[in-house]
Amino acid sequence: MPTIDDRIAAAEKRLKQLQTQREQIGARQLARVLKGQRADDTRRKILTGAVVLAAVEHGEDGWSREALMALLSARLTRPDDRALFNLPAQ
Repeated sequence: MPTIDDRIAAAEKRLKQLQTQREQIGARQLARVLKGQRADDTRRKILTGAVVLAAVEHGEDGWSREALMALLSARLTRPDDRALFNLPAQ
């Protein structure tokens, strides 16, 4: 028959296992929420870009190709991003 100390040690070991399991579940839930937020952010950027490009193509709402290129030139700093729009290196 296990002693009281053995039973306490077993209970403490089980408690640590359950705490670890709870932390892992919390981490997975957080990761799921963050992944959803990133996906939503990406979708917003894609849709915003599509709307702006459509406005530029149709000359709507004061958007011209020159205005868009000036905005991109002012905001894009990474060489590979600038090259994507044929902007000169800074």
